[in-house]
Amino acid sequence: MSIRDALRRFTGALIHRGWAAIREAGAVTPLSPGGYRFRALGEGACIAFPVGAIFGEAWIEIGDHTLVGERVSISAGMGPGVDLGPGSVVRIGRACSIGRGSHIVGHQSIDIGDDVFTGPYVYITDQNHVYDDPETPIGRQWPRNNPVVIGPGSWLGAGAIILPGTRLGRQTVVAGGAVVRGEFPDHCVLAGVPARVVRRYDAAHGWQAPDPDGPPPAVCAGGHLDL
Repeated sequence: MSIRDALRRFTGALIHRGWAAIREAGAVTPLSPGGYRFRALGEGACIAFPVGAIFGEAWIEIGDHTLVGERVSISAGMGPGVDLGPGSVVRIGRACSIGRGSHIVGHQSIDIGDDVFTGPYVYITDQNHVYDDPETPIGRQWPRNNPVVIGPGSWLGAGAIILPGTRLGRQTVVAGGAVVRGEFPDHCVLAGVPARVVRRYDAAHGWQAPDPDGPPPAVCAGGHLDL
């Protein structure tokens, strides 16, 4: 091995060890200074470094042993320094895993149950702009909030988008890239844009696909998907 190769190997190992040390030191945990800003950051919880845009920590709760991946943005409110009242706005349960690059944007109420796993780049929000006035730019129209609930044990695939007013039941699967709005029961699989039930578990009959001759399965438990 030449001196140049040995130097390159030594430098590479030094850089990787240094980056590992930076990641460990930069992670947000209950014992780190950043952890004290949260309304609750449970035992064993960790927000990986590099950390995404996080603000409104006083209205954010993260449960025990939940892992938040790199570059995940979590926000409560329109911006830092806003008083959002006495209750929490964003709640992430225990033993969850939030994939890298995901965004959780809360203004009224986002409730993510225990043991929820997401792929990377998932987007969850409880607020959207309205289109009440066709003459006013949409981005300048006042937004409207609608709470979001994601049932425990659910899995959200990469790039899934969860829109305001969504309520997912327990153990729900959302396919990658799906755009979800509405209310859906326990133990179902959602896919598509807009997302629809493509499979559902029934205790008496096991896994069932929707009846192709029946009504469209886009609406469950009184929800709607009028995107």
